Amino acid sequence: MNTIKALTITGLLMSAPLLPVWAAMPAMPALSPASASATVNGEVLETKDVPPYTYLRLKTKDGETWAAVNKAEFKKGSSVTIDNVVVMENFESHTLKKTFPVILFGTVADAGGAGQAAMSPHTGAPAPVNAGPIKVAKAIGANAYTVAEIVAKATQLKTKTVVLSGKVVKYNPGIMGKNWIHLQDGSGSAASNTNDILVTSAAPTQVGSVITVSGVVQTDKDFGAGYIYRVLIEDATIKP
Repeated sequence: MNTIKALTITGLLMSAPLLPVWAAMPAMPALSPASASATVNGEVLETKDVPPYTYLRLKTKDGETWAAVNKAEFKKGSSVTIDNVVVMENFESHTLKKTFPVILFGTVADAGGAGQAAMSPHTGAPAPVNAGPIKVAKAIGANAYTVAEIVAKATQLKTKTVVLSGKVVKYNPGIMGKNWIHLQDGSGSAASNTNDILVTSAAPTQVGSVITVSGVVQTDKDFGAGYIYRVLIEDATIKP
């Protein structure tokens, strides 16, 4: 009986359509997060300029990987050293229409003759503008809160959708596939860090605009490189 079963299984396998070996293997990133370090050295194999970044395909001691730095000129074959590396997994570039299994963000320390320094996505960000006294009316609705209320009730509001009206005091577009917005509405205080909240959104805006956002509250979000937010609103929609 065992012989019959074995012959039957063998026949089924032989009759099945054959696939190339690579087709059955999962895609593996050239450089795993575990092998990445605070500094990565590599040879430039390919570049793609997509402001505000230059994407670099690098040949490193651990294999090939992609990196993104602020836009600069790089020569193919030149050596580059990237400091303050932040590893991002499954990073999607909407402009390139490409998802990187692993990509490195960081600061160019030595561009191998490129002659330009580049910064990590978080550095060089403008500080919040001094907009003077801010007083924005609280949004209307059951899910409406002020900045201070969201900060104070962050634990209870985690993963819940909230509505907030505020003035844009800081705006960094197109970083890691998102627009980064700081809102203030006049509630809370700077001394206790309860007067300002970070909002991420795919929608554009500008500093000085008064907007109403609707998004999901998250807490203790770590974006790497020391950027940890105790409370923020993610994936928000924006209404003027």
